[in-house]
Amino acid sequence: MKIFAIDEIAKIVKALKAKGKKIVHCHGCFDLMHPGHIKYFQAAKKMGDTLVVTVTPDIYVDKGPGRPAFNQRLRAESIAALECVDYVAVNKWPTAERTLRLLRPHIYVKGQEFERLKDKTGKIQKEYKVIREIGAELKFTHEIVFSSTRLLKKHFSNKG
Repeated sequence: MKIFAIDEIAKIVKALKAKGKKIVHCHGCFDLMHPGHIKYFQAAKKMGDTLVVTVTPDIYVDKGPGRPAFNQRLRAESIAALECVDYVAVNKWPTAERTLRLLRPHIYVKGQEFERLKDKTGKIQKEYKVIREIGAELKFTHEIVFSSTRLLKKHFSNKG
C-alpha cells in the first residue's frame, strides 16, 4: 500500500530519515495523468531514496470550472500505480507550505516551468520561502512539459 493520510506519511518520513534515507517530495494537482507527470516523477525519484507525492485536495484545485476532472482519490491512486513513487497522500491544505513543514523533505522538486520561481498563483514563491526555512533544497526536473488544462481543453471541450 502506498496511499496514506498525510499525518501517517509524516511518521513514515520521520522513520525513513532516521534510517538515513534521502526524502524527495513532489506536490501538485496532477489532474490528468500524462507522460510529463510520469517523467517528472521518474526524474524526481533519481534525486533521492524515497519519493513522496502529495496531491492537492479537490476543494482547493484552482484550475477553473469542472476541475479537477478526476477526484483526489483517483488522482492519488493513479500516482501510486507508478513504480517510481513510494508514498502518496492527499494534502489537507490549499498549498504545500504546511505539508513541507510537516514532512521536512531533503529535496522538494518542481518542473522546469517553475524555475524562475514565478507562477500565476504565487504558490511557488511561498513554497520557496518554506523550503529555505526548513533547510531543504529546491530542485527542478528538465523533462517534457504538458499542461493538463490545455490537454483537457483541446481534447475534451465541447465533445459529448
